[in-house]
Amino acid sequence: MWHSDVCHGAAILVQGKSRPVRIHGILDDASRYILALAAHHTEREIDMLGLMISAVRKHGPPDALYLDNGSTYRGQTLSLACARMGTALIHAKPYDAPARGKMERFWRSLREGCLDFVGSLSSLHDLNVRLWAWVDEHYHRAPHGGLLGATPQSVYETTPRPVDAFDESLLRKALTIQARRRVRRDSTLPMDGSDWETDLHFLAGKLVTVYRCLVEPNEPPWIEHEGRTHVLHLVNPKANAHRPRSSSCLDVAHPARKPVHFDPPKALLDKTLGRKPTRGTGEES
Repeated sequence: MWHSDVCHGAAILVQGKSRPVRIHGILDDASRYILALAAHHTEREIDMLGLMISAVRKHGPPDALYLDNGSTYRGQTLSLACARMGTALIHAKPYDAPARGKMERFWRSLREGCLDFVGSLSSLHDLNVRLWAWVDEHYHRAPHGGLLGATPQSVYETTPRPVDAFDESLLRKALTIQARRRVRRDSTLPMDGSDWETDLHFLAGKLVTVYRCLVEPNEPPWIEHEGRTHVLHLVNPKANAHRPRSSSCLDVAHPARKPVHFDPPKALLDKTLGRKPTRGTGEES
């Protein structure tokens, strides 16, 4: 079972601007071994997923993932990825601080042994190399009271684990999400806060399924059509402005109908004179 949590560190100055520090960590329950640790400026689900990906690549997927109830750990993508990997996703009870005691004890050790002595830094890289050095050179090698004097590294390395066939292709499958989107008249569609463009212009106005793999955050999304994969690319506003628009999808939900001729004064006159107008044209019969 793995624990994961976020520690709020002191802000750092990056190019003269104060930026927050959020340290994401994953800890093995049995050995207290740190499987992954990284400092970010944000506390988002995508940050946690990146940390989990690096841990799974090196150690394989866990049987269970134990988290708190923060929004970072309540996303649908994380829940779906755990289900695909066969990992039980467990959330601690709200306001139950002792339930997160192992992770909180590590954060205390990190503050007392590292964060209180890093001084003034100007980048996340400078902070991360200090965190990793402290974990590898001190924490993993120091006797741990909860392990009866054994070190986290020795306990983790001597614990037998079953051979796991989990590979990169299964990891990509677990972290691939999909969403339904309607292609606009200019062959663009929204995904994850950005506008993407497809070269299949005949799909304008149609609903398509868009796929995206979060293993590599910079990898573009794609759509599948007639058994082939078509990668999307970010919209170039200048080039897209000169691209012809599709005229076949002016209103997909409500297709254009023939306008109905209606002339109220003429209708009253026809009624008075007893004339019957021709349907749809208003001409006298």
